[in-house]
Amino acid sequence: MGPPIIGYSENIQRVKELVDHIAHTGLNTVIFGESGVGKEVVAQSLYQKSPRLGKPFIKINCAALPEGLLESELFGYERGAFTGAEQKRRGKFELAHGGVLLLDEIGDMPLSLQAKLLHVLQSGEFSPLGSEKDFKTDTWVIAATNHDLKQDINEGKFREDLYYRLNIIKVYISPLRERPEDVPPLIEYYIEEYSSQLGGRNIDRPNADIIRRLQEYHWPGNVRELQNVLKRMLVLGDCEKIVAELFESATTTDQPGPAGTVFPNPSQASLSTLIDFKTNDPMNNNAFSLKTLKKKAMDRVEREVIAYVLEKTDWNRSKASKILKVSYKTLLNKISELEIVQPSNIDDNS
Repeated sequence: MGPPIIGYSENIQRVKELVDHIAHTGLNTVIFGESGVGKEVVAQSLYQKSPRLGKPFIKINCAALPEGLLESELFGYERGAFTGAEQKRRGKFELAHGGVLLLDEIGDMPLSLQAKLLHVLQSGEFSPLGSEKDFKTDTWVIAATNHDLKQDINEGKFREDLYYRLNIIKVYISPLRERPEDVPPLIEYYIEEYSSQLGGRNIDRPNADIIRRLQEYHWPGNVRELQNVLKRMLVLGDCEKIVAELFESATTTDQPGPAGTVFPNPSQASLSTLIDFKTNDPMNNNAFSLKTLKKKAMDRVEREVIAYVLEKTDWNRSKASKILKVSYKTLLNKISELEIVQPSNIDDNS
């Protein structure tokens, strides 16, 4: 049994209402929201209130597996289907028959697999790798993503027909920073849960002032980050110190970015750094062109943000490209174009 959907905010109340309305329908559903907001909690709530309760609840992370392995995990394979397939294996669609299949991070599913998933949703049939036989499946597919799928469609990264097949019901969960009123009940719930796990021993619980300060924090990692902070408080004590360190790690210029990532607010470039006078007559100086200024400013913003993300990922370019939501090749081109230099004390671990 998973945790309940916790909160008093307007968004969370709406989410609870949607769960009550659609749990019995079995309609394909997409849950949108930043990483850590509780998309799996909502999926489990749908399952627990549905007629499928007691049947399998299967989850697979579409971003955690390479394309070939993801396909075999979803659809299974016959013995001898490929090198190393020494025995038959059932896929997630077969295992989830009669129950729920949660496709987490659906926005990261490769296009070739999106076509096969669309076929399953349309026909209710799938074929394991190496098999000539089709299998019927009665599976409620719930998808979750931190992507803007419509933007992915425009960029050719996600199939439009799959989007409309999946997105019959849309559930959006706001980031925690937009619903501070949900912080106290979340703290209360997880304090009780973690206290029981620690054997009910005396612990240093956050007081009213600590809770108020936690409401003021911007929570780039959302509920997942709050859970980790509470665990540290319960195990280490000294809530004041932990909260102080929390705010010290986030400067006043930080602002939340996509998928809960915190990017620095790029410093405002002065006119003297953006405009380079080459004549004594500004009216004849192309540097005043808005188009030229925009290009210079955007390059500067891109350089600062990319350099920041590379620094935070220890120059792991694969991880940085996912955070920035660009292809690996695009990121390499930007690094070269913007002349971003890797520090000599950091190994190449892309």
